[in-house]
Amino acid sequence: MLNETSCSIYIKQIHDGLEKQANNALREQGLTMAQVGALLALAQSPEKQMPLKELERRLHVAQSTAAGIVARLEQKGLLLGFGSSEDRRVKMVRITPAGEQSCAFAEQSMKRTEAELLAGLTQAEQSNFKMYLKKVRNTLK
Repeated sequence: MLNETSCSIYIKQIHDGLEKQANNALREQGLTMAQVGALLALAQSPEKQMPLKELERRLHVAQSTAAGIVARLEQKGLLLGFGSSEDRRVKMVRITPAGEQSCAFAEQSMKRTEAELLAGLTQAEQSNFKMYLKKVRNTLK
């Protein structure tokens, strides 16, 4: 049984706290973390668009989950779904200007949350913490 000083417990508690803060901040925009993840993936892609299959892969979700996220974002006018001009069977998704504005809001919110998370650490400790997080993440790939 894991005890209360287990790394896994700490990571879970940090995740839960960050998720709660993020969802509270995004609630005023009517967004969820999953939706913001989709918008950020599109905003960071070179053409601001990609096939739905690629979005599924980047978000690590099933096709039905990605389709639901896309449908809700389309209803909000934050992205547009359309057929590929090269292959009509391929559904493409593109972020709209309103979606880009939502991304900017979400990114600012995430920066504030990260600053709060790291506030108790010195600059050197922050650098080390990020380095250790990357190392741990890379072992899971």
